[in-house]
Amino acid sequence: MAELRVVSLLASATEIVCALGAQSMLVGRSHECDFPAAIRRLPALSRPRLDPARPSVDIDRDVRALVEQALSIYEIDAERLAALQPDMIVTQTQCEVCAVSLADVERALAAWTGSRPAVVALAPFALADVFADIARIGRALDRDEAAVELDAGMRARMAAIADLVGGLPRPRMAAIEWIEPPMAAGNWMPELIAMAGGVSLFGEPGRHSPWLDLDALAAADPDLIAILPCGFDIARTRTELAPLVRRPQWRGLRAVGKGAVFLLDGNQYFNRPGPRLVESLEILAEILHPTRFPCRHEGSGWIRAQSTG
Repeated sequence: MAELRVVSLLASATEIVCALGAQSMLVGRSHECDFPAAIRRLPALSRPRLDPARPSVDIDRDVRALVEQALSIYEIDAERLAALQPDMIVTQTQCEVCAVSLADVERALAAWTGSRPAVVALAPFALADVFADIARIGRALDRDEAAVELDAGMRARMAAIADLVGGLPRPRMAAIEWIEPPMAAGNWMPELIAMAGGVSLFGEPGRHSPWLDLDALAAADPDLIAILPCGFDIARTRTELAPLVRRPQWRGLRAVGKGAVFLLDGNQYFNRPGPRLVESLEILAEILHPTRFPCRHEGSGWIRAQSTG
């Protein structure tokens, strides 16, 4: 029986497929799929309609303009996709702004004739959904046993961290997922913060990330601030900070005064609901409880902001 031909149009799904030992099945990817490094040799089948290199405020404005025109944020190369003849396409329904969506895939498949590929649409809003998606991909790839092992391994590592922070003081953290306009981190992030021994001040588990009012941030006055913009690495986040730190509410924050502002790699870790959420949890634990956890991810997954006051 021939091996399945799979196209993954979601970075976290690509990581799940590879973690299940099915990397050889992948024949195509999205423009954002870049881990593990070997999959970068696969053809990229999507591209954004906007310029992701523009400042965050311009990206937000461009996204709003596309949405108002009922246009997709992403384009799929339908001709190239058809040429690959996939048996299965993995996409998502969680957010049409963050990644290629089910609607984008359906448009790309609209003109197909004959047998169409199976479409597996993931919907990761909370941690439980991430584990459900791992099981869903495992079933679709006939990798059920590998999915069970991956699930168990992730849960065990996460539980070990939660056990280590049990009984410790729980610092209050504000996690910021977009800089201009400010947005707090929702979905699985409040769960990760709690598991790492902190208290998430904004955002609700299993719900989309909310806009963040700076007056509300000032009133809450968090012990720590983690900045992890969607799709940005640490270097990009550092260059984008100015609109946030210039706001009058920022300078008076306790976390700013004591140097407890951290820049995190949202692109590679926190924004991807897949296997590396375990590493994301480790990063949060290192920041929240540095005396309990060795800083293995400092410099790669997080840095302390030098000066944001």
